[in-house]
Amino acid sequence: MRFDHAGVATENAESLAFRYEDLFGCEIAHEERFGDLQVLFLELDNGYFELLEPREEGTISRYLENHGPGLHHVALETDDIEAALENAESVGVELIDEEPRPGAWGHDVAFLHPESTGGVLVEFVEH
Repeated sequence: MRFDHAGVATENAESLAFRYEDLFGCEIAHEERFGDLQVLFLELDNGYFELLEPREEGTISRYLENHGPGLHHVALETDDIEAALENAESVGVELIDEEPRPGAWGHDVAFLHPESTGGVLVEFVEH
């Protein structure tokens, strides 16, 4: 597996993108409306920041209400998401998604429960 991205929940993705562009020298690689979110991917040398801005009530808006802005999840790229899920389950990790589902940028994604991963919401991504 390889690091893919860090998902950051924010009230204003465009403003944070400008800040990260100035701070880290990265640029927007992809932008889309995905479900109830505006999503911006900022490209780094070895992965992305995924900025998640809610456009209506949903998971990220609730996250922001409960936790405020900040790191939401860490994503790892895999060539075989089904095998990654099987392995996670076999070592006792609780799955949020038992099967991959469509994610941003057309990727298949699946999440692992943070109670099983040291408090970190982990996402598997298959490009």
